[in-house]
Amino acid sequence: MFKDKTLMITGGTGSFGKTVLGRFLATDVARIVIFSRDEKKQEDLRIKLRSNKVSFVLGDVRDFDSIDNAMQGVDYVFHAAALKQVPSCEFYPMEAVRTNIVGTENVARAAIKNGVERLVLLSTDKAVYPINAMGISKAMAEKILIARALATPPGGPVMCATRYGNVMASRGSVIPLFIEKIKAGRPLRVTDTRMTRFMMSLDESVDLVLHAFANGNQGDIFVQKAPACSLENLSAALKTLFRSDAPIEIMGTRHGEKLYETLVSREEMAKSEDLGRYYRIPADNRDLNYELFISEGNVEANVVDDYTSHNTQQLSVEETMELMRSLSYVRQELGEE
Repeated sequence: MFKDKTLMITGGTGSFGKTVLGRFLATDVARIVIFSRDEKKQEDLRIKLRSNKVSFVLGDVRDFDSIDNAMQGVDYVFHAAALKQVPSCEFYPMEAVRTNIVGTENVARAAIKNGVERLVLLSTDKAVYPINAMGISKAMAEKILIARALATPPGGPVMCATRYGNVMASRGSVIPLFIEKIKAGRPLRVTDTRMTRFMMSLDESVDLVLHAFANGNQGDIFVQKAPACSLENLSAALKTLFRSDAPIEIMGTRHGEKLYETLVSREEMAKSEDLGRYYRIPADNRDLNYELFISEGNVEANVVDDYTSHNTQQLSVEETMELMRSLSYVRQELGEE
């Protein structure tokens, strides 16, 4: 479906964007547009790739004219631009609003205006039952996308979303941080050893987005089933792999952190479709005629469970070690690749 098409990746110099690039450079996609506001990362990537297929556009999703101009002639959009660090968003919540909420509205408007065929938003487990500014802003981004999707007339862009948890070894995530500490012989600072997080690779995150592109209907949200592990098991696995006796220091929960994450809420599970590897959460396409809610309300939401990092498959230390070894980044750090 990407043959001779133009693909735009917002926030394309991040971990996800670079992984997508690695997938698509060898395909018959006509052009890939990297849209981001970091000129240094763009320059570094431009020098590294030296590809005629890739165009770099400096801009910001906060500015409608900026994203609108860049989207001319684009067929497909991966919307990955976002503020993702939970503590930063807690201290600067309006920055999260401007990028994650207003930015998503701008991207959706520009996609409709420019006749884009498909748009996929990248969201996060923190958007479910959000307790922090980052999660709240991404939850609103989902709501904006779904509202735009349901209001789009026939022939307009198909807009859907993916939602995933911790992407292992991505920029700013805990695995590179722990490895850095271990190699420097410093203590591992852990917020709470009982915390659990979903574990997903960068390649799996791209697979999920491609599945959404190929199978999404207006307003769908796709979630990959994923195992989880505790911070206790993750730190123990990395210490064993790197033959480290680094002590563990408990620093306590940071601003806006949860004990566990939820990928699908109880209310969403009641209407979700189990696709084997994925859950598909269809949009609620009812209108403001609330008599429909009274006569056709869904009581199943009261008898199903959320899908969380506490009730999914829990990885042991040995299983976590095996998963870590499957990551190219970890093998490189171990000197095996």
